[in-house]
Amino acid sequence: MTHTHAETGHTPTGTSRRTLIAAAGGLLTLAAAPGTAHAATTSRAAGPNQAAGTGASRASLITQGTTLVHADLHNHTLMSDGDGDPALAFASMREAGLDVAALTDHSTLFSIEGLSRSEWDRTGQLADAADDPGQYTAIRGFEWSHPLLGHVNVWFTGNYTDLLQSSSMSRLYDWIGSSGGVAGFNHPGREVGRFDNFRYVAGVREPMIGLEMFNRGDDYLFDGWGSGQTSPLVACLNAGWRPGLTGVSDEHGTNWGFPEGKGRTGLWVTQNTRQEVLAAMRARRFFATRVSGLRLDATANGVRMGAVLRLTRGDVTFSVDLDRGPDWVGRPLRIQVLRPGSDAPVVPEVLEIEAGRVTSFTVPLDIADGHWVVLRISDPTQPNASPGPANHPCNDWGVAYTSPWFLQP
Repeated sequence: MTHTHAETGHTPTGTSRRTLIAAAGGLLTLAAAPGTAHAATTSRAAGPNQAAGTGASRASLITQGTTLVHADLHNHTLMSDGDGDPALAFASMREAGLDVAALTDHSTLFSIEGLSRSEWDRTGQLADAADDPGQYTAIRGFEWSHPLLGHVNVWFTGNYTDLLQSSSMSRLYDWIGSSGGVAGFNHPGREVGRFDNFRYVAGVREPMIGLEMFNRGDDYLFDGWGSGQTSPLVACLNAGWRPGLTGVSDEHGTNWGFPEGKGRTGLWVTQNTRQEVLAAMRARRFFATRVSGLRLDATANGVRMGAVLRLTRGDVTFSVDLDRGPDWVGRPLRIQVLRPGSDAPVVPEVLEIEAGRVTSFTVPLDIADGHWVVLRISDPTQPNASPGPANHPCNDWGVAYTSPWFLQP
C-alpha cells in the first residue's frame, strides 16, 4: 500500500489537519444471503427510496483475525410495550440482513407493560429456536426500565431483574455484577436522572460494555443539551466508565430490522456464535452506526478501538477503514477526533475523507487533557437534528462512532 502525505491548512472550524490517505484494495461484490456472516459482503436494509442491496466487505483492511457482523441489540414485542408478535421478530431481523439480533423487552414493576416469568422463558425459547451458530446469532436480553433513573439493557444472563428486586442503580449494578452477563446504558440523557448522573461504580466497569449513541434514527451525542444537560458521552466517559458505543433500533412496532436509517452495531467477531459475540462485546470490539452495510474499523498506534492505549503524551497515528460498498466509493465524509471537555467533547482535529479508502493520520494526545478519545464519522452536508453548542464541529449528521480508546500510562 502506497501512502501519500498531504499537509493542509485549517478547517472551517479552525482545527488543523495532518492527513495521510491511501486508497484501499478492490471491493468484493459477491452476492450474499441475508443474515449470514459466511457471505463475503454485508447487506443493506431497504429504505423509503432505496431497495435493499450489497454493503461493504466483511474483511477489515487494517486488522486480521475477525469478521464484521451487524447487530441490533435492542428490540421490543407484545411481551412489554411493543406491538409485534415476538414469534416473528428474529426472522424479520434476519431477513433485514442483520447477523446478530436480541429481544430485550422491558422489566418493570409487577410486570406492568413488562416481562413476566413465563414471557422471559418464552424469550429464551424463541432465541434458541432462531439461533443458527456460524450464520445468525439470536440473543435473549431484557431492559431494566426506571422512569427517572433511565433504562439499561442486559444480555447473556440466565435470569432477569425488575424494579421490585433492583429499585436503584446500586442494586441493579450489584445484580449485574453477580449475573455473569453484560449491560449497556440506553438512550442516555432521555430520563432526567441519567443513571444517577453516571455515578461511577468501579466494581461493574467491566460488564457495563455499552452506551447507545444511535437509538432509532437519533444521535445521542448532545441529547438534552437544549435543556441544560451535558453531552451524555462526555458525562459517561469522564465519570470513569469504559463502554463501547452502540447503535440500536429500539423497535416497538412490527418492522424489526427495517427500514434503512435505524441504529445498528458493527461487531468484529472471530465466529458468529453466542460465545464469540459475547467475547467481542466484552472487548468493546464494535462501532455504532445508523447506516446498514457499513464497515468501520480503526486502530490507534496499532491498538484496536475499545481497548486501552498505553500513552501518557505523544503522537498517535490512527488508521481508519471505512466503506459501504460500490455506491459509497468516493463519498465525501469527515472524521472528527473527540476528546474530553467539561460539557461537550473537544474536537482538536477534523479531517475531510472519502468512503472506500483507508485513512491514516497523526494527532498529539496528552493524558493530562483526559483519558479517552473517540472518532466520529459524519456527513457535513446534513445537520445534526440534536445539535450541541453553537458552531460545534459535531453539529452535522453523524454516520458512525468508533468505540473509545482509553489512555493509561
